[in-house]
Amino acid sequence: MKFDRVTGKCVDLSFEGKGVVKLSYGTVFVDGLFPGEEAEIEIQYKRAGSYFGKVYRLITKSNDRIQPKCGVCTACGGCQLQQLSYPAQLEYKTKKVKDAFRRQKIENIEAFPCISAEKPYEYRNKIQVPIGRDPHGHIVSGFYRSGTHKIIPIDKCWIEDPRAGKIILELKKLMKEFHYAPYDEDTRSGLVRHVLIRTSAHYDEVMVTIVTNKDEFKGKNNFVKEWIKRCPNIKSLIQNINTRDTNVILGEKERTLYGPSFIKDSILGVDFLISSKSFFQVNPEQVEKLYRKAIDFADLHEDENIFDAYCGIGTISLCASKYVKKVTGVEIVKEAIVDAKKNAKINNITNAEFLLGDAGEVFEKLINGGEKYSTVLVDPPRKGLDQKFINTLLRLEPKKVVYVSCDPETLARDVKSLSEKYEIKVVQPVDMFPMTFHVETVACLRLKE
Repeated sequence: MKFDRVTGKCVDLSFEGKGVVKLSYGTVFVDGLFPGEEAEIEIQYKRAGSYFGKVYRLITKSNDRIQPKCGVCTACGGCQLQQLSYPAQLEYKTKKVKDAFRRQKIENIEAFPCISAEKPYEYRNKIQVPIGRDPHGHIVSGFYRSGTHKIIPIDKCWIEDPRAGKIILELKKLMKEFHYAPYDEDTRSGLVRHVLIRTSAHYDEVMVTIVTNKDEFKGKNNFVKEWIKRCPNIKSLIQNINTRDTNVILGEKERTLYGPSFIKDSILGVDFLISSKSFFQVNPEQVEKLYRKAIDFADLHEDENIFDAYCGIGTISLCASKYVKKVTGVEIVKEAIVDAKKNAKINNITNAEFLLGDAGEVFEKLINGGEKYSTVLVDPPRKGLDQKFINTLLRLEPKKVVYVSCDPETLARDVKSLSEKYEIKVVQPVDMFPMTFHVETVACLRLKE
């Protein structure tokens, strides 16, 4: 049976912020439709037994619907919730965390109201945009339309640090002046593929990475000089070379064209050196609230040792170090451990060590060697903890596990796996990504008596 347009009422928001419409033949997930709203919906495709569509005509509007700042947010797909009032976004994210635990049948747990952002716009300190041409041949930058590689031209993104906009604008002007063509995926020709920008919240420093389809290109030195002249807040300019026929943004080879190979930012008074490929939280204001909450939940003491799995460049480890005797951070990415050690050194932090390896294996080795850790911090990727590390925690039984999660579904799943020996009473959502469906969550698991 083929469906083109249907009429239905939104009863909820899905995990990905899509409106949920229940019809006799199945569920329809609709972008930009909010609870209580009725709409004529254009069905676009079916997947795994569910239908996906877009609003063709809005019949009734929710009181929480607002006029978005961005004119292309519905086409871009980056800000799924920009048409929803900010208080309603926070309610949705709190409910999203509650629902994740409910689906795992975890009862008697309180989800505190989601911690709001004072700046729900212009917060992102990491921006990456493709460069291409519009149908008229003009050089454009923006974001890919959802599910495609067609660029939607955007001169101002309302969730990005505004410093990025001027830098990208000057790049497009310079490309025209120096006759640099944007990369064309079909012909695999052209020079400039993407531009990535990192901004520092606490220092007037900006890092720019220009991704090129060639190693060398004519007029590079003059191009660099002119870009820096027009955008003097660029402290570091990196060239990343990606000659592969791939959707992956970055190539393996890089060189520094101007300045150092890093910029500096700060979290809770601790400085961090950030390179082009470093993982660093994208919302500088909210990450401080997130880490403070994690440290509060941990209830740290100056005579204890703590273990930080998935430590990255040492952000949580170094922020927590002032409260404990010693912190040990472990990470499987070699470059991240190198950066973590540098970050400890520039802050004169001597009670933090960073080890390369698998978190579970290193933890067990240290315990068997006589080390004692009362608290384990974990901040895993979206897929959550691996079963091997969960088994290690269950076997070695640290008193507390403080879990920072970017996905409440995998958090709830892992809490369920640990519930044999650990209990949890509260979770705290934090809005790290306003205008989007993403939410960070902090939880503290305590060993049962």
